[in-house]
Amino acid sequence: MQLELQTPNTSGGFPVETARLKVVVAEDSGFQRLYLCSMVEALGYEAIPAGDGREALDLILKTGAQIVISDIQMPDLDGIAMTRTVRSMDMPHYVHIIVVTGSDETEIRAEALDAGADDFLIKGGSTSMLEARLRTASRLVQHASELARRAQELQEYKDRIQEDLHAAASAQKDLLPQHHEDFYGFSIASAFVPSAIVSGDMFGCFPISKHELGFYAVDVSGHGVHASLLSVAIGHLITPAYFRTRVIDSTGIADPAALVASLNARFSASEKDDYFTMFCGVIDRTTGQLDFCQAGYPSPFYICPRGEVSSIGDGGLPVGMFHEAEFENNVAQIGEGGALVICSDAAIEAATASGQPFGDARLRDLLGQMPDIGPRAMPNHIVTALNAWRGGAPLEDDLTVVTLGRKVNQ
Repeated sequence: MQLELQTPNTSGGFPVETARLKVVVAEDSGFQRLYLCSMVEALGYEAIPAGDGREALDLILKTGAQIVISDIQMPDLDGIAMTRTVRSMDMPHYVHIIVVTGSDETEIRAEALDAGADDFLIKGGSTSMLEARLRTASRLVQHASELARRAQELQEYKDRIQEDLHAAASAQKDLLPQHHEDFYGFSIASAFVPSAIVSGDMFGCFPISKHELGFYAVDVSGHGVHASLLSVAIGHLITPAYFRTRVIDSTGIADPAALVASLNARFSASEKDDYFTMFCGVIDRTTGQLDFCQAGYPSPFYICPRGEVSSIGDGGLPVGMFHEAEFENNVAQIGEGGALVICSDAAIEAATASGQPFGDARLRDLLGQMPDIGPRAMPNHIVTALNAWRGGAPLEDDLTVVTLGRKVNQ
């Protein structure tokens, strides 16, 4: 191969930042290899000679060169085979390959392009053409390096965000109540399955007097970090003392609607459009009376000792949506051996790949198995059924399931 040697255009400027880019020159002819290397060096690059395609591969890996000028016809491994091999390798950076061909070798060029070549030089061409090709390669290499650097920065930033999210998820789970086999005359169990790392769901359960158990469940609108931040804020806000002072009035009567109304006044005053659904209540362990307030949260289910399932409540308005919203108290009875099951809407809305939701009827069928399964196993039983329904696909919404089973002879 022969290229006409000319004096480089120093006034026209070499690449502003060639930074002595390494260029592997693959040529089996010793004279032509030396000749081409001298031209590459004269243009401001570091030439690395290779006698054939296989040596070129070794030098690319050893030196980290990002530009290769290769003749087509070489022993052992020719230019096209070398190009194809480079493209099949998992390189830490992109390698720009310039193949040297004759002016009339159209079919060979097509084959080289198919193998992964980036550019061509014509045998016998001028130094100015070599300079132009190397300038183009330099720009592309520098651009690829910049993209790789930015991609690395983005990955590191993403990794830090993931670490923060996992820390937030751990903190969120720490706010959830611990399970108790016997807690104020109730067997309490729960399942908490975020659709992402963090969740917009929150619930709490605590004693508020010697004979009363208080609880709440919240589902913040939306998904992701924003919803989880609000749910955590609510979890920090509704402490046992906060719950007790707002739910029990001055006469000692349970008034869950007062708690919901105070939260509505607090969150509806915000300029943000945040709102959440809520179900909260107080259960008297001696009588089984449930005083509750429902604010847009899905109606819980009562399962009697024989396994009959009925829903409790009739809806209500979400918290924080309307400043003038009114909330009311309702009463239900939890008999000995019966259980209250609270499920977020993900339990009903979980859908198959074809879009068919799990639905209320299937959920009721599961709950009807309570006498055989027991309240402590029911949350995980529901989660297992939903996972099977979705074919193992992650839930698209946060799932919370809480069971409060009233023990017999308490």
